[in-house]
Amino acid sequence: MKGIFNFKSAIIAVFVFSVLGASAQSKLDKKVLMTIGDQKVTVKEFTDVYEKNNMKGDVIEKKTVDEYLDLFVNFRMKVMEAYEMKLDTNAKFKKELEGYRKQLAKPYFTNEEISEELVEEAYQRKQKDIRASHILITCDKHALPSDTLKAYNKAMDIRKKALKGEDFAKLADTYSQDPSARGQKATDKTPARPGNHGDLGYFTVFDMVYPFETGAYNTKEGEISMPIRSDFGYHIIKVTSVTDALGVINAGHIFLQIPLDASEEDINNTRVKADNIYNELVAENGKNWNDLVKRYSDDRGSAAHDGTLSPFTVSRIVPEFVEALKQLKPGEFSKPVRTNYGYHIIKLIGNSKLGSFEKEKQAIAERVEKDMRSKKTEDVVLKQIMKDYNFKSNDKNVAAFMSTVDSTILTGSYVPSKEADMSEVLFSIGKTDVTVDDFVKYIKSKQTPQRYVSIQTYAYQLYEAFQSKRILDYADEHLEERYPEFKALVKEYNDGILLFDLMNKEVWNKAVSDTAGLRNYYARNASNYMWNERVKACVITVDKPESLPKVKEYLAEGVSFDSLRSTLYRDNIKYVKVHNGFYQRGDNQFVDETPWKPGVMKEIPSTVDQSTVIVIIIEVRSPEPKTLREAKGLVTSDYQLEIEGKWMDALHKKYPVVIDEKVLEKVRALYQ
Repeated sequence: MKGIFNFKSAIIAVFVFSVLGASAQSKLDKKVLMTIGDQKVTVKEFTDVYEKNNMKGDVIEKKTVDEYLDLFVNFRMKVMEAYEMKLDTNAKFKKELEGYRKQLAKPYFTNEEISEELVEEAYQRKQKDIRASHILITCDKHALPSDTLKAYNKAMDIRKKALKGEDFAKLADTYSQDPSARGQKATDKTPARPGNHGDLGYFTVFDMVYPFETGAYNTKEGEISMPIRSDFGYHIIKVTSVTDALGVINAGHIFLQIPLDASEEDINNTRVKADNIYNELVAENGKNWNDLVKRYSDDRGSAAHDGTLSPFTVSRIVPEFVEALKQLKPGEFSKPVRTNYGYHIIKLIGNSKLGSFEKEKQAIAERVEKDMRSKKTEDVVLKQIMKDYNFKSNDKNVAAFMSTVDSTILTGSYVPSKEADMSEVLFSIGKTDVTVDDFVKYIKSKQTPQRYVSIQTYAYQLYEAFQSKRILDYADEHLEERYPEFKALVKEYNDGILLFDLMNKEVWNKAVSDTAGLRNYYARNASNYMWNERVKACVITVDKPESLPKVKEYLAEGVSFDSLRSTLYRDNIKYVKVHNGFYQRGDNQFVDETPWKPGVMKEIPSTVDQSTVIVIIIEVRSPEPKTLREAKGLVTSDYQLEIEGKWMDALHKKYPVVIDEKVLEKVRALYQ
C-alpha cells in the first residue's frame, strides 16, 4: 500500500536548453548573432536560452554571455552532428522520444482548479504524521453488489466489536485479511517475519492509497473509522497518534543486532552492552559518538558515515524508531530503543520542516499528478476537450449497435452480428469520425471473460472506456498545433536525446571499449592517481576475553597472519575477526592509534565491553601511483574528457563558427 523521468533523463536535462517563457523583446531579436556551419542563429534563439539557464529559476552557476556562448555553440554543434549521422531515424530514439513526449503531455490533461484543491488538501495533510492500525476485509473493486454488501456488513460487525472495547490488535489477528497482520513463517527462501497486528506504523500524505489516506486523516486520534472502501476492500481504521510532521529526517544510530534465534541470555547481554554504550555517551556528553559508532555498531553501512542513515520519512522506518525521534531535539540522542531487529541508540541530526505553501506547491503538485487522486480531474478534462473540438455523439447509432451485441462478448470471443453496420458513425471529434468498426476492433483487443455482469453493462463499460480513450488520443495528437510551447519543449527533448546518444557513441563507449587507449592514457598520467602513505596491517578483533590468550599464543608461535583465520576456525576459537589489508590515515581508528612501524603490535581494550582489538603493522608504504585497476573509474572519466576534447576540435573544423562581434557587443550590453 505504501506508495518525470529516470536517471538518463536527468543527464539529458543537462544538455537540453529550455526555451519556455517569453524573453524580453528587443530590436536585436531578428538579427543573426552567429553562423555554425551553414546554420544561422538569431539573437532571440540565444537570449531565450541564456535567460532561461542564467536568470530564471534556481541557477546553479550564473555565467556571463561570453562563457555561455561557448556552451551554446558546442551544444548546437553536437546536435548538428547527430542529425548529420541520422541518429534521429533510429527506432530506439523514436521510441524513447515518444515516452518523454507522453510525460510532457500530462499537464495538458489535468484540470487546474481540481488539481489545486488536491494540492491544497495534500499540503494540509503533510503537516501531520499519523500512526494507525487497520483491519482489512478484502473485496474486489468489480465485485457484485451482493458481495460488496457482504464484505461491508462483515467490516461493520468487526467495528462494533472494537467499539465495545475488544482489543483492536487481537481483532486484526483474528479477522484482518491483510497478510502482514499475522506475519509469515520462515521458508527456504525467506526469513520469518513477525506480524504487525494491524499496526501500519507512521505515515503521511502519499504513503497510502488515497481512500485509505482520506479515511485516516478524517478520523480523530483514538477513534475508529467507518469501513473505508479502497481497491483492496474495506478498511476499519484506528488512529492511535496524530503528531506534527517530522518531514525528511536526518538521523544516525548505533545498532546492536539481535539475531532471530537469539537466546534470552544473548538478548540480555545485548541490552546491557547498549546501556553501557549509552552511559559512556552520557558521560562524554555525546562527544565520543563517532568513536563508539565505529567500534560497536553492527550497521556497517552507516558506521562508515558516523552512524548517519540516508535521509528518510516516517513511513520508511519502524514506529519505535519514530517514537524516539519525536522526543529528540537536533543533536540529542536517545536511550537504547528495542525493535524487532535489535537495540538502537538514535541521534537526531536534523529534519526538514514543511515550508510555506508557495514553496512546497510545485513538489506536491508533481506528486498529485502521479497519484491515483489525479483521476478526479479526468471527467472535467474530457468535457473540456469535447467542447474544444466540437464533439458530437450519434446516440441512435450507438443504441442500434448495442442492440446487436450478443453473449460472445462475455466469453471473450466477440463476433459482430451481421446486422451491425460497421460504417455507422458513433461519434465525431474535430474532423474525425469514429465508426462501429473502430469500436469493434477495440472490443476484440480489450475483451476478457466476464461472469457477473450483463451483456449490455459490459458492452457499455467498454464503450465508455473506448470513447474516453479516443477523445484523449485526439487531443494528444493535436497538442503541437494547439500549444506552440509544447511543440518547442518536445523539440528540446528531441535534441537532448540525440545529444545523449551521440555522446554515448562518440565519447563514453569509446573510452570504455578502447582498452589499449585507456592503458596508454594511464601510462602518460599515472602520477595523477596516487596513494597517500599506507600501511599493510592485520586487525584482529576479539569479542570475548576467553579467546584472547589463545590468539596471543598463536601470534607468539609465529602463525602467519594469512593463516590465522583458518587456524582459529580449526581449533574452534570463536568471537574473533581477522582482517588483513592496506590502510590510509582515517580508514581505521585502531590502525591510526598504532605507531606506523613494521613489526609494531598494539593491544587496544574496549572501554564499553570486554572486547579487545590487536593491530600488527606488517609493512609501511610511501606514496605511490595506484594501479590502473585501482584507479580505473577516475582514469576512464579523465580519458573520456580527452577523447571529447579531440572530437570537439574536429567538430569545430567541420562546422566553422562565425560570430558577428557588433551584434554580440549589443547582446552583452543587455545583461550588464
